Amino acid sequence: MKTLLKVVWVLALGTYSCTPTPKRPNIILVMTDDLGWYDVGFNGNAVVKTPWLDSLASQGIILNRFYSASPVCSPTRASVLTGRNPLRMDIPTANSGHLKDGEITLPELLKKAGYATGHFGKWHLGTLTRSVLDANRGGQEKFRADYSIPTQHGYDSYFCTESKVPTFDPIIYPPTYDVGESKRYGWKAILHPDSAQAYGTAYWTAENQRETRNLKGDDSRIIMDRVLPFIENALQENKPFFTTLWFHTPHLPVVSDSVHRAYYSKMGLMEQLYYGTITALDEQMGRLWQTLEASGVEKETILFFCSDNGPERGTPGSAGVFRERKRSLHEGGVRVPAFVVWKNGLEGGKRVDFPMVTSDYLPTLLDIQGIPFPDQRPLDGTSVLDALNGKERQRSKPIGFMYGRRISWVTDRYKLIGDEHLEHLELYDLLYDPSETENVIRKYPEIAEQLKAELSAWLNSVEISKKGMDYTQVK
Repeated sequence: MKTLLKVVWVLALGTYSCTPTPKRPNIILVMTDDLGWYDVGFNGNAVVKTPWLDSLASQGIILNRFYSASPVCSPTRASVLTGRNPLRMDIPTANSGHLKDGEITLPELLKKAGYATGHFGKWHLGTLTRSVLDANRGGQEKFRADYSIPTQHGYDSYFCTESKVPTFDPIIYPPTYDVGESKRYGWKAILHPDSAQAYGTAYWTAENQRETRNLKGDDSRIIMDRVLPFIENALQENKPFFTTLWFHTPHLPVVSDSVHRAYYSKMGLMEQLYYGTITALDEQMGRLWQTLEASGVEKETILFFCSDNGPERGTPGSAGVFRERKRSLHEGGVRVPAFVVWKNGLEGGKRVDFPMVTSDYLPTLLDIQGIPFPDQRPLDGTSVLDALNGKERQRSKPIGFMYGRRISWVTDRYKLIGDEHLEHLELYDLLYDPSETENVIRKYPEIAEQLKAELSAWLNSVEISKKGMDYTQVK
């Protein structure tokens, strides 16, 4: 079926190669890991130092109401690449399932349109090796069916890990810990790496190929050291580039060196480690933007930035005024920091309150390029190009969420939230009560019933997708 779909894509995109087209924009989709809505300066945090992110956000459009498709990692990443809710491909939580060959991905479509495609950082959409033990699932017999590497899904190249790594010296951990340190939370950067132990996660660059060079120091810098040559090579080949740049920071364990801890020297060790690794990431975002400027392509590059979910519990990470954190369907678990910069295509210097979700990336980027989606399978995302341009004020397609036994349905104004059986429901008016302090279901029962019916219909559609029925459709 994958081969048949690719034939369809060639036919669908063939018209673009027959006539001259305007130069396609470069695309960079940046995602952090467990960064809270309030963990950046551009959302009002005066403690954490993120000058590059703040500058980029101010040049672009800050997305006040941007959602991750899930309150945990893997499902959100699946939504980015497919434009679909991750439940449709049976990725309900982290370290579960894999990106299936039957899915049509953004890198596949853009590669057909002439893009160089690369993935860097965290993957978390399947195991990267069958041969050796790696990370949470790699190399284990019971997870063999979950082998799914980026080059199966449209990427020309990749440099990535299956899942989390320490945010400094990413493949090792210390033999002992000082007061306040732990293997789960993090530690000060190891002064004598020769005494360290292997963390158990590798960086992979191809099937059965592990990277062994340049793996010491800040993890965000290590990743960026691979991103920049990818961009430079694409420019030398006169090709537009598409990259997903998925940092591990600030997922635990957070590890920071003395330079970045010093920015927060008056705080406790937990804050020094956590904020220090965010500031180190921020520096690499500056390095990325300076490279684009030096190459003269910053104006023709679309850069989206977001987090994969809310902040981890037990960390200094913050969702600000929003309720709850990672693993919750309340706003603090899924409303994440986000912005977009595209100097040639979008007017910057503003904030928008339009609800958006990671599933919107694919339809929006296809809309920008005039590329049709190849078949009729359901997409949960929608193009937000008109909203970014100020031409659309209300979202017409609600956003469905499901995690564990909790489920929610978010519209332009309301959130209906309850259990998997659509019972014990609560209703919140997010425009007037973004902190979700007042359940208004008794005040607006008709609205609750309407949203419940919509949510039920969406769940039925998702169940059909989970059975693999979407993969039989061909345009």
